[in-house]
Amino acid sequence: MPQVTLTNEQVVELVKQLPKEQQMEVFKFLLLQQWGEWQSLTTYGMDKIKLIAQERGKEWDGMTEEEQENLIDELVHEQ
Repeated sequence: MPQVTLTNEQVVELVKQLPKEQQMEVFKFLLLQQWGEWQSLTTYGMDKIKLIAQERGKEWDGMTEEEQENLIDELVHEQ
């Protein structure tokens, strides 16, 4: 089967020409290709925030959503 070499821009333009249903199929395919990376990143992030909370004398899973948000806000604005 012959191969065609396209630039990223050409691929995007081709996808834009597809009907919405086929665009969704492309989207699902791309999403599933990266799903393992997203899961790893999510697990890493959750493990890290729980460790940070523990280091500050808090238990992440026992905190309310507001307390969790406050902790994240503190971390973001720390210097």
